[in-house]
Amino acid sequence: MSLRINDTAPNFKATTTQGPIDFHEWIGDGWAVLFSHPKDFTPVCTTELGYMAKIEPEFTRRGAKLVGLSVDPVDSHSRWLGDIEETQGAKVNYPIIGDPDLAISKLYNMLPAEEPGTSDGRTPATNQTVRTVFVVGPDKKIKLMLTYPMTTGRNFDEILRVLDSMQLTAKYKVATPVNWKQGDDVIIAGSVSDDDAMKLFPGGWNAVKPYLRVVKQPGK
Repeated sequence: MSLRINDTAPNFKATTTQGPIDFHEWIGDGWAVLFSHPKDFTPVCTTELGYMAKIEPEFTRRGAKLVGLSVDPVDSHSRWLGDIEETQGAKVNYPIIGDPDLAISKLYNMLPAEEPGTSDGRTPATNQTVRTVFVVGPDKKIKLMLTYPMTTGRNFDEILRVLDSMQLTAKYKVATPVNWKQGDDVIIAGSVSDDDAMKLFPGGWNAVKPYLRVVKQPGK
């Protein structure tokens, strides 16, 4: 069964580089970013894991935990971590899930449910669809999914930007426009009437169109 935005993120128990976790318990009452990789010791993923290690404090500041996943055993991950620190100049302090039986990759629809075998003998090409970012909210529902091709490094600054947007729009009745970043003007949600908007935004707004009401970012 495919996953969609606002579906409950499937729960699982797994072994990680930091010990066993129950995913929903591990998330707790915050946000989580689960990002997957086709295989250990691959070049693009090495740069991605290193960059996420560098910017992890930005996610922590937003109440979000990071967890990686690769379709290889945890002992292989542990060896890979040394290469990541050596080449990227950052130590990975977040857990990386081992998925040698492919169970979590199948659970999250990154590999077909009927896919046979284990991680043993598989190549990055056969695992190329295991390259997705899932952002999960405190309600354990999937808020974002992004899947990238194997040869394109992911833009994790964009994940931070989207996280800022989702946290803002969860708190206030607004939406964020194209290329929005923290501090920019926002749009009053279409579900809010003008009468209600006057109560929520007493300073007024710029009505570019009746359906496009631009207002200063609330909370700033």
